[in-house]
Amino acid sequence: MPADATMKTTKTNRIHLLIFPHTHTHDRFSTSDDTSVISKYKRCYTLGRDVLVQTEPATWLLLLHQIPNSPPYLRVKMWRRLQKIGAVPVKNAVYVLPRSEQTLEDFHWVAREILESGGDASVCEASFIEGITSREITALFHAARESDYAELLVDIKQIGEELRSASKEAGAWASGLIGRVSRLRQRLTEIQTIDFFAAAGGKQAEALLSEMEAKLRRAPLRKVQQETGGYSGRTWVTRKGIHVDRIGSAWLIKRFIDDDARFKFVAAKGYKPEPGEVRFDMFDADFTHEGDLCTFEVLMKRLEISERGLRPIAEIVHDIDLKDAKFGRQEGPGVALVINAICSANKEDNDRLERGTLLFDDLYEFFRKR
Repeated sequence: MPADATMKTTKTNRIHLLIFPHTHTHDRFSTSDDTSVISKYKRCYTLGRDVLVQTEPATWLLLLHQIPNSPPYLRVKMWRRLQKIGAVPVKNAVYVLPRSEQTLEDFHWVAREILESGGDASVCEASFIEGITSREITALFHAARESDYAELLVDIKQIGEELRSASKEAGAWASGLIGRVSRLRQRLTEIQTIDFFAAAGGKQAEALLSEMEAKLRRAPLRKVQQETGGYSGRTWVTRKGIHVDRIGSAWLIKRFIDDDARFKFVAAKGYKPEPGEVRFDMFDADFTHEGDLCTFEVLMKRLEISERGLRPIAEIVHDIDLKDAKFGRQEGPGVALVINAICSANKEDNDRLERGTLLFDDLYEFFRKR
């Protein structure tokens, strides 16, 4: 590090912030953790009485990091974290974000996690970066977000086709699409949050999705019974290849709604229900995703099931199924691992349900007693 540079370490997360006097520029620096980057810092901050005084606004934030080789999943985990906050790589082990209070906080959290995992991380502010122009950096952000929007548009158009086909049918057809469209809106919002420079694809995605939501608001919805007693001895139908939400929902149905329930597993598309059958977690189902609720949560809400111990299970199922970490329960990753193991070892849905029932029975007893 140059002799005229000052390093300040925050007390909370040991993040290093490099501070240079306003009369100098520096072509190369190295932190005490031996993480190097070729960059220029110009008039970032002066230091007085332990207070940072900004003398010229910095444009960019840089995260310099070194991730240990062990555990092997850490590198992928940090890469996903950086993707989620919208950072783009500009050099080896150097990621950049536009300067704001939110992006500074985001980098600090990532850096702290790297440090706590045994790696090295520094967060720095720069007015420009040697070897790449601000316009080129902006183009990197545009490219990253255009890729996100393109992937989302594929799903929007696919569901749009299903919506157009379903709208030609008589009766209440919108119920099975509400949850899926809501998840598209959530994905779009997440991309928009990190679309710092308004990539062009965002306008098309917003327009198509808003049009779809408007159609759904005018569509007829399926009315469902509110009393659990109306579902005694029924056949409950869902898609083949059951996973956490369908396994958990089937367990909830059998234990709290219909103890004589029979289950049928069918193809995701094209199934015509028999009289008296109740569909769940599938297209145009009686019970399926609604808004940001998974099917397990919808069953509890609509049928007013409030037994002690079920709410934590619903939160775990939600986080695993929707992958949004809404509740962030510490038991979630462990339950997800067991569910994945059950599904990997058992190809038949009845076998998956049998093994999953044992898991949910134990979870319920555990949470009920707490």
